[in-house]
Amino acid sequence: MALSAALALGASAAAFRAAPELAGDAWLNSPPRTLAELRGQVVLVEFWTFACWNCRNVEPHVRAWHERYAARGLAVIGVHTPELDRERDLANVKQYVKEHGVTWPVLVDNGFRTWRAYGNRYWPAFYLIDKQGRIRHQRFGEGGYEEMEARIRELLAE
Repeated sequence: MALSAALALGASAAAFRAAPELAGDAWLNSPPRTLAELRGQVVLVEFWTFACWNCRNVEPHVRAWHERYAARGLAVIGVHTPELDRERDLANVKQYVKEHGVTWPVLVDNGFRTWRAYGNRYWPAFYLIDKQGRIRHQRFGEGGYEEMEARIRELLAE
């Protein structure tokens, strides 16, 4: 797609940068994943932390996207980056993931390596990565669920 056509769809030129690789302290629900191995799939990277109410409010939407589109090529990766000291405890993260039925891969990023690589500053934050490994859409905070789902479908269709 030409850049001008992409801009007409609401993407910015900055949104086409290569997605930084995933790096962290531990993986839950999955062996370690890399964007290189996920090439050819659409990847939704969500930065979250379990004590954040905004993150909890978006969780049902992330779950629905995972359930609806995983078989069609969407890989959801939750990047748990702590805001509070108790969120740094891996046992607490594991307990939350189990109790809340989070089944998609979760990267525990206590060292903020992936957070810094993405230049992220918000919880929750979403980065939608195309099949070639480029960030094509990003969203910060709650809302915009219909737009995000439309973007997911667009990228899956490419």
